Amino acid sequence: MTVGEHCNREVIVITGEESIKVAAQLMRKHHVGDVVLVEERKGKRVPVGIVTDRDLVVEVMAPGLAPEELAVRDIVVDSPFLVREEDSLFDVLEMMRGRRVRRVPVVDADGELVGIIAVDDLIGLLAEMLDDMAAVVGRQREREIERRP
Repeated sequence: MTVGEHCNREVIVITGEESIKVAAQLMRKHHVGDVVLVEERKGKRVPVGIVTDRDLVVEVMAPGLAPEELAVRDIVVDSPFLVREEDSLFDVLEMMRGRRVRRVPVVDADGELVGIIAVDDLIGLLAEMLDDMAAVVGRQREREIERRP
């Protein structure tokens, strides 16, 4: 199972010149916990950072900075952690755990943004898999009962 098969392809993006306030408004409008900072390179949207709701709280609100006066590029860390759409879900989960991140932009072979994967997505997928496995066990019991004399 690859990340590309299960990532969310509807990514909310922003440019570095936009204000932090605009980033927060986009998160609220789209009910998401992040926006991906992109740059246009050779006609492709390339992710260069990510701003999360936690970043807004820790980096802007807690120190009392004015969100309308800060640009997104002012709080984004250089060299974002990215994964490729052909990467294994389990490998990506392990990498996310090691880096202590909950969301990761997903890129294609050319480095263009194609989606985002979040721990919440992985939890939902694992829950579905566990439900399927439980159904198999339940069906096995039913078959045993039906076959008994």
